[in-house]
Amino acid sequence: MTFFQEYTRELIATGILGILLILFRILSTKLVRRYAKSNQTLEHRTNLVIKYIHLFINILVVIALIIIWGVQTKDIFIALSSITTVVGVAMFAQWSILSNITSGVILFFSFPFKIGDVIKIHDKDFPIEAEIEDIGAFHVYLKTIDGEKIIYPNNLLLQKGISILKDHFDDKEFVD
Repeated sequence: MTFFQEYTRELIATGILGILLILFRILSTKLVRRYAKSNQTLEHRTNLVIKYIHLFINILVVIALIIIWGVQTKDIFIALSSITTVVGVAMFAQWSILSNITSGVILFFSFPFKIGDVIKIHDKDFPIEAEIEDIGAFHVYLKTIDGEKIIYPNNLLLQKGISILKDHFDDKEFVD
């Protein structure tokens, strides 16, 4: 028996999965770009979210390939539970990188504010009033009225109360 005869079902399933992978990546890219265009989101933020979605789709495809090619289900569940535990702890840790990435994706889709908005962060110990210069995967880059640049983690933006102010700093006159 040759390889192709012995593994015909697995090869066909892998081919179908490859086609589905391409279709899902194209569809997800178009949907995210359409959403970003309707909300006037910057291109680099859109590309970042598309990368995250493609990574998620690729992980699902790898899991499907493992199942198709007959890796023991018990071994898959042990590996997945270990990975899920590590990722879960990292995502719920307050200062973790994954928490900031997740917050960045939430900020992208919820779209509470945009670049150029002046915001006030209601923090008891360190209140900030600043203009948003850029929104990245991990941080939001802010500039205060005094010209001070602040890099503020995305996860803290979701935890603190935020007011969007109407006035932009460029419109104000400063008197010393």
